[in-house]
Amino acid sequence: MRLKTHIFVSALTRRVFAMGDYAAVEKKGAEEAGAIFIRQRFRDGTETLYAPAPQNFFDDEDDGGRKFERRLVRAEPDTVRETIDREKRFDPDLWVVEIEVDEIGDLIEVVSADAR
Repeated sequence: MRLKTHIFVSALTRRVFAMGDYAAVEKKGAEEAGAIFIRQRFRDGTETLYAPAPQNFFDDEDDGGRKFERRLVRAEPDTVRETIDREKRFDPDLWVVEIEVDEIGDLIEVVSADAR
């Protein structure tokens, strides 16, 4: 069973703060099952955008956890904003979480496009 979105987001932001870094919810979406997009901001002003991984990354034995893919890597903030705005038009119930960490580490499960 998958955690409700608001619980996942709350846990994520607490973990980031516990590491001594910064996190904020930029946009709240559906509490039960809203898609989550994560903006990782870097000190040089660029951002990496993580989006929900496509369904083909999940199998029948999956534990219900959330998986993410890198949608944009070290992109300009305007490019990230435009991508998120397009996603909002498609899914107005999505969440946007902003984090400022140097390394994503094990905060979220990131899948590789090579694994498809």
